[in-house]
Amino acid sequence: MTASTSADAPVFGWDVGGAHVKVSMATRAGVLADVAQWACPLWQGIAHLERVIDAMFERWPAAADAAARHAVTMTGEMVDLFADRAEGVRTLTRTLAQRLGPRTMFFAGDAGWLARSACADGWRKVASANWLATARWVATCIPDAVLIDIGSTTTDIIPIVGGRVLARGANDAERLVSGELVYQGIVRTPLCGVAHRIAFRGETTGVMNEWFATTADVYRLTGELWPEHDQHPSADNGPKTEAASRARIARMIGRDAADASDSEWRRFAQNWRHEQLRALETNLARVIARDAALAAAPIVGAGCGRFLAAALARQEARSYIDFARLAGVADDDATRAEWVSTCAPSVAVALLASMAAKGAAGNEARSHADAAPRAA
Repeated sequence: MTASTSADAPVFGWDVGGAHVKVSMATRAGVLADVAQWACPLWQGIAHLERVIDAMFERWPAAADAAARHAVTMTGEMVDLFADRAEGVRTLTRTLAQRLGPRTMFFAGDAGWLARSACADGWRKVASANWLATARWVATCIPDAVLIDIGSTTTDIIPIVGGRVLARGANDAERLVSGELVYQGIVRTPLCGVAHRIAFRGETTGVMNEWFATTADVYRLTGELWPEHDQHPSADNGPKTEAASRARIARMIGRDAADASDSEWRRFAQNWRHEQLRALETNLARVIARDAALAAAPIVGAGCGRFLAAALARQEARSYIDFARLAGVADDDATRAEWVSTCAPSVAVALLASMAAKGAAGNEARSHADAAPRAA
């Protein structure tokens, strides 16, 4: 393969999570070319990340080119594979830089882009900054908005005012306090973490605090979970079918699937959806109450669960903008839009890095022009 020049080499944006790795490829001109997601149960060992890197090189051979740039953000440092977050950042940055090469840089919010050598001291800026990368890029597209990124595991609710990210929390601990981070998603969240009491057949019943079912079971039954996003095992390692999902959610209230009809279990799944939407709505209200400029701001939806963000927009009588549309994906390209929105943080770091590279090239060109001798 002929090596690319730095002027035309692609930029690869990485979002390294604890359960998935998302990678996006952009041109140096800032055009999004491709996106992909791989399951990566990082808590089971760093070998899972190594396998994803191998798969990425197989999908995009240009990623191994010496001129290719890799822009990384992460949340995977949180998994219990590591003793603490600092160790997680050190391990992930070392592994990625060794495999991806010296042109690998790590998103660090206000600290800019850090080389791997700076991440040991700057780990707090690098840790779990993917939400900020997404919000920073959205803020370049729309001045006032509420970004709601609903993934497999978590939800980010981020205020943007006047083209600036106005999040109150800077890290996960602070964001859990502020309501900007809600630890609920549409695939991996145990149902006992969504509600402790739930309606069934006109009565309210307690919920078993057991990992019998997850939100993936709910959204299989409502028909809203895209099969390609269903990448992790079910709670009982059983089939990912509607029948198996009915059996799992029945266990949450001490029942068997045979105790009710299929339509009753679908209504029960809708009740779980309602409870999850209510939790998100409560936190959205906390976030938007802090700034009058957000009173009529549109919701920008991202993540594999952005159908819930669209539902929140309808409930709030707000306009809704899909992240993929901001990224230039045509409305009629549903599959591409699904992946671009799902991989929003990786798209964001790829495009932010492209913007930074163009800015640096422009500054260099101006410096050369200023230094050139001028005719008398």
